[in-house]
Amino acid sequence: MKTVKFIFIFLVVCSTVAFAQKQEVRDSILLDSIRLSDPFILADKPSKTYYMTGTGGKLWKSKDLAYWTGPFNIVEHDTASWMGKDPMIWAAEIHQYKDQYYYFATFTNQEVFIDTVKGRPINRRASHVLVSDKPDGPYKPMADATYLPPEKPTLDGTLWVSNDHTPYMIYCHEWLQNLDGTMEKIELKPDLSGSIGEGEILFRASDSPWSRDKRDGKIMPNMVTDGPFVFRTQTGKLGMLWTSWIYGDYTQGIAYSESGTIDGPWIQEKEPITPPNFGHGMLFKTFDGQLLMSLHSHRVGANGNYIRHPKLFKIDDSGDKIVVEKSFDPIEEK
Repeated sequence: MKTVKFIFIFLVVCSTVAFAQKQEVRDSILLDSIRLSDPFILADKPSKTYYMTGTGGKLWKSKDLAYWTGPFNIVEHDTASWMGKDPMIWAAEIHQYKDQYYYFATFTNQEVFIDTVKGRPINRRASHVLVSDKPDGPYKPMADATYLPPEKPTLDGTLWVSNDHTPYMIYCHEWLQNLDGTMEKIELKPDLSGSIGEGEILFRASDSPWSRDKRDGKIMPNMVTDGPFVFRTQTGKLGMLWTSWIYGDYTQGIAYSESGTIDGPWIQEKEPITPPNFGHGMLFKTFDGQLLMSLHSHRVGANGNYIRHPKLFKIDDSGDKIVVEKSFDPIEEK
């Protein structure tokens, strides 16, 4: 049953990526009409433009969050590298760091396998970083061909810069291999062109009090760690958004660092912070200063495929913990 579920999820993601690749660039697309998993929005002040990317690796542009133009191709990966000619791209993010823009994404080579666990073949998959001098790319490789060990399937890498200006990639070691997904960190070079040292575990999926699954007739913690995003509240509290599942519901959770540093220990909140079937969240500020959470809604369509759309929520971060206030409709806010 687990193998069937894995294959189903794999095929759904493949079909989602294929759908995005067939799309032609269009103008004035309403945000809630875009089919997109893991929406990440960069509010770029120099250009006064919002740039959105996510699974599929494409780019959308908007001046007001309500109407978007896209999707655009922005990735120029090395086809001779481990990624292969046509890798799947998941959970892409765009970060401005110093004077350049960096594209964090999960690349999967569907023709290469690195392991088999409980009868499941595991593809070569890893979080990686590309660079551009413009937010809309093109994004190209840097010095290091690999950031993370090739024998480990890793995903959903994101950027965090500590108070001492040290950059880190925060990423997940996939549950398909370790059977209890982990959230990990690895130090990056000052220009983000590669990694330094080895990854360190911050917490495990089983540390969550809210994520649940039923296996062999028993209720147990879910094995999935997904979609990290690190932030500070206005009081200086360090938090991390991350996602797992409660049975069949994709669910947005959160943890806070007791030490105030990326090393934790990370204390998991007892309850999710959004309604069921929302997840893979990140935070950004609009050009008029409103803090928003971008994430995707999740439902299963009549044909069994996942249907996901970008959604926005207003966030209050004035205290030690963020509070999700209400959904944000860009059309109503205009």
